[in-house]
Amino acid sequence: MSQKSRRVVLPIVLIIIAGLGWVIYQAIQPAPAPPGGPRQPGSQQVAVQTASVTQATVRDMRTFSGTLIPWAQFVVAPKISGRLERLFVDVGDLVQRDQLVAQLEDAEFVQQVEQARAELAVARANLEEARSELDIAEKEFARIETLREQRVASLAELELSKSRLLAQQARKRVAEAQIEQRQAALRAAEVRLSYTQIRATWPANGEDRPRVVGERFVDQGTTLTANAQMISVLDISALRAVFHVSERDYARLQVGQSAQVSVDAFPGQQFEGRVARIAPVFREASRQARIELELFNPEGLMKPGMFVRAQLELDRAEEAVVVPSVALVRRDGQHALFAVEDDATVRLTVVRVGISENGVSQILEPEDLSGEVVILGQHLLEDGSSVRVVED
Repeated sequence: MSQKSRRVVLPIVLIIIAGLGWVIYQAIQPAPAPPGGPRQPGSQQVAVQTASVTQATVRDMRTFSGTLIPWAQFVVAPKISGRLERLFVDVGDLVQRDQLVAQLEDAEFVQQVEQARAELAVARANLEEARSELDIAEKEFARIETLREQRVASLAELELSKSRLLAQQARKRVAEAQIEQRQAALRAAEVRLSYTQIRATWPANGEDRPRVVGERFVDQGTTLTANAQMISVLDISALRAVFHVSERDYARLQVGQSAQVSVDAFPGQQFEGRVARIAPVFREASRQARIELELFNPEGLMKPGMFVRAQLELDRAEEAVVVPSVALVRRDGQHALFAVEDDATVRLTVVRVGISENGVSQILEPEDLSGEVVILGQHLLEDGSSVRVVED
């Protein structure tokens, strides 16, 4: 055979061999299962792992992030201007209610008090003089009045004596008023002097817990104006955790609801809290509402400004039908799972999922779901596939 003939025959032989191989392959393959029905006996089994449908309590837990703020906070400031002579506390110091925290230079105010006291003493002396002269005027009027009855004194003398009496009575009233005026001036001077002693004051509210200095804004020797910030005082025996929620979660929150709070500074440690306030309005920009948690902080571990994560239970289902979350697949935009039948085949079942927690998911529909479901190997399955359950 010539070389040209070999080039023609060789491709033809190869084509014939390939065709025979395809025919043999088709002959040994099992018949496919009809659409929508189970595979025929003898079809290839898919190795899968399964888990049982069970009943359990599941909770819808949500975690929100926020910031800690002090339970109460205020800034200590002087009511008058002056030079800061002494500052008795610093950042981190405990402060009792009405404790003296700063002293302003007070020489000028001490002088004003002394002057007011001197003026009050003069006013009191004037009152004593007015009383003495009034006593003389009363006796003189009584004498003239007696002489008038005896027709010894004239009517003019009686009227002159009476006018002197009235004048002395008026002078006494003026002296008494001046004493009240000087007493008020003394009290005002003493109040201004007391303003040089700056105290940390807050309402008692039935408690007398110490507070702590959070920030210091001035140094000794600084000349301050009235209402200039000196220090901030915080109550951190309790704190507020502030975060914001969307409309979806807002309706499921209520005042008094418990929460578990954690901070990065103490990993693994949980702090108890409760919902204290729920804002009645949403922020227009974010469409979120402000939520405040109340946290007791007796040991002072948590500090204002810390980042917090608050976990709240928004819903709970008792004795719910649950499956491992890994059993769920998506088919045509819906949740589904493969339920294992008694004949070692699987049935693709569309389900409605409820609460998911810790790797399990609640199945709301169908309500009668039971048995075993596939948790590994779903990507190889179709409705009606034959399966072989293997252990982990």
